[in-house]
Amino acid sequence: MDSHQIQPLIAFLISSFVAARAYRRKSLDFSGAIAGLAVMTLHIAVGYRYGAVLLVFFFSSSKLTKVGEEKKRRVDPEFKEGGQRNWIQVLSNAGISSVVVVVLWWVTGLEERCLDSKESSLITALMGGVIGHYSCCNGDTWSSELGILSDDQPRLITTFKPVRKGTNGGVTKAGLLAAAAAGSVIGLTFVLVGFLTTKCTLKQLYVIPLSSLAGLCGSVIDSLLGATLQFSGFCTVRNKVVGKPGPTVKKISGLNFLDNNAVNVVSILITTILTSIACIYVF
Repeated sequence: MDSHQIQPLIAFLISSFVAARAYRRKSLDFSGAIAGLAVMTLHIAVGYRYGAVLLVFFFSSSKLTKVGEEKKRRVDPEFKEGGQRNWIQVLSNAGISSVVVVVLWWVTGLEERCLDSKESSLITALMGGVIGHYSCCNGDTWSSELGILSDDQPRLITTFKPVRKGTNGGVTKAGLLAAAAAGSVIGLTFVLVGFLTTKCTLKQLYVIPLSSLAGLCGSVIDSLLGATLQFSGFCTVRNKVVGKPGPTVKKISGLNFLDNNAVNVVSILITTILTSIACIYVF
């Protein structure tokens, strides 16, 4: 068996272990574990770099979700121990990239390629899309999970007025810095694994600042959508910020048009497209 035949088997074994571990630790529920197994296997089978950025996003976000759980329980009305992401949340955070890696599989035939638009602008754009996708996911998660623990008063991104913690579209300096750092971690992972699996030039290092910008940009887009198209209100009975209108809920901001998963998908899609275009010009 050559490496291309062995890689899907390795992908399945790694993904099975990670999904089972995540289910035991309550990072994923059963449906989330099954969906996670599928998307992880696909990413790793197509390229170790794509699998690596997915796993770095998953492990870092799962770890941060469990930091300060008591504080988050007091703020988040939909708090679940360990996170317990279901299949909808898994696909909203990995669905677009799964489509992109399938296309990469088709156009590269599982051959590891470099970011080089002179060689292929299509492959460069697709690879950039995966980088942008997980930079956005990681940036949004780090920003949310660390921002809510910050002592800073969140400000609504559209008006800069102070808002309660947990308000969709509320941002802090700590949260924005976390988003940029999260993006850079995705870029660093992609580059390091790439140096082990490909023979690319040092120009690939440009991925790191680009992914950092994508992480920040994705978080800002997510916050803008959250502040305008996602409802936030204060429930006087539960004494928490909630995401749905009701008789005991006083509106803070936004329209009841998109839920959290939809906001994630739209912000990821926009960041994926923007990063794809950027990679064509940079590389």
